[in-house]
Amino acid sequence: MSMLDEAGLLSFPTDEETVRKNDMAHVLHSWAAQGHIDAMPIAGGEGAWFWDPNGRRYLDFSSQLVNVNIGYQHPRLVAAIQEQAGRMVSVSPAFANDARSEAARLIAELAPGDLDMVFFTSGGAEANEMAIRMARVHTGRHKILAAYRSYHGSTAGAAALTGEPRRWATEPGMPGVARFWGPNLYRSPFHATTEAEECDRALQHLRDTIVAEGAHTVAAVILETVVGTNGILVPPDGYLAGVRALCDELGILYIADEVMAGFGRCGEWFAVDRWRVQPDLVCFAKGVNSGYVPLGGVVLSPAVAATFEDLAFPGGLTYSGHPLACAAAVASIRIFREEGILEHVRELGETVIGPALRDLADRHPSVGEVRGLGVFWALELIRDRSTREPLVPFNASGAAAAPMAEFGTACKAAGLWPFIHMNRTHVCPPCVVTADEIHQGVAILDRALEVADRHTTSG
Repeated sequence: MSMLDEAGLLSFPTDEETVRKNDMAHVLHSWAAQGHIDAMPIAGGEGAWFWDPNGRRYLDFSSQLVNVNIGYQHPRLVAAIQEQAGRMVSVSPAFANDARSEAARLIAELAPGDLDMVFFTSGGAEANEMAIRMARVHTGRHKILAAYRSYHGSTAGAAALTGEPRRWATEPGMPGVARFWGPNLYRSPFHATTEAEECDRALQHLRDTIVAEGAHTVAAVILETVVGTNGILVPPDGYLAGVRALCDELGILYIADEVMAGFGRCGEWFAVDRWRVQPDLVCFAKGVNSGYVPLGGVVLSPAVAATFEDLAFPGGLTYSGHPLACAAAVASIRIFREEGILEHVRELGETVIGPALRDLADRHPSVGEVRGLGVFWALELIRDRSTREPLVPFNASGAAAAPMAEFGTACKAAGLWPFIHMNRTHVCPPCVVTADEIHQGVAILDRALEVADRHTTSG
């Protein structure tokens, strides 16, 4: 039961037993059958670590939901939120606000090319929803092309865009979505044997899909710059430029979903910067302020923004550009710059994480492929290297998913919190993780992979 502490401030029980009891009785958890979960309480965190009420520490290779980019409890970011709370806690989107204006200015300054206007949301799903609405109004067309290997959110429109199985329960969904296959050489739908072939064939497939759908009906193509939950799929060189050229040719907008890949995760402010490509709309969230206060948004090109100069934008959110969230974004951007976090991420990816994970692949038959960049990596786990059979079937659950569950249990028992999706374990620690911490985590992965190896044909 809630109570007032000695200072007259609201406090609440923090002991593990009460937290678990209240959670199980009153909290409906996402993506889970409620009778089959027992959520572990988290009591605190610092840097790349968090701990439970008993003080058991976990090195976080998931960054919660790949969003705590700046790490837990960064003192400067916490102080910025506290300072803003002391000045102004909430402001309607109809008013101008200093924190919101400065956050928009900084994000526009960092955005690719001449993108220079921001519509704020509370998260990534809303950002993708608003982006497709902008694209439809701007072009006067209704279709959106989205990839099968994708996740864009769980609101109605974002779920319809999503290609992976989590969309199934929401169908039939928003009309006008057509799907295509993006590049993934390891499991190429185009029977390619090289990155160049995969790139060329994927672009031709996209062109063919647009033609079949009627280019004059297509408002936008939406892509995760680096596919996140569905595999950490880094696009081959030339693919994003090819998408940009195809969209220009056919009058279609290119929407970059940077919700997971942006703000340092790939060693750039926005992952598209790595390939020097400018989308028409860029969706962001998560790492913009590491989820300390919910925030997302869309950065618009001047051409799209001009559509709404005299035409009212048909959308709005009560918490669009919330002052606490925007103050956190401003502080986070300054911290990234002043502490050299982007440079740190690039160095880690190239000289620490990549080599360490490739060494694991050399020694474990259950590792089929290592891929990634920055602090955004995946190990694809398999049963047989010759056939590339996944360690667990597509969208497996229950007993069929047991090998991955066993692997995850082994990681957690040793103090590592993994990010697991289907037959992959992702290595996505906070951007502030150290090289020593990476080696600690990889050593735990090394031991946990012995569990996966037992399920291989050579294990």
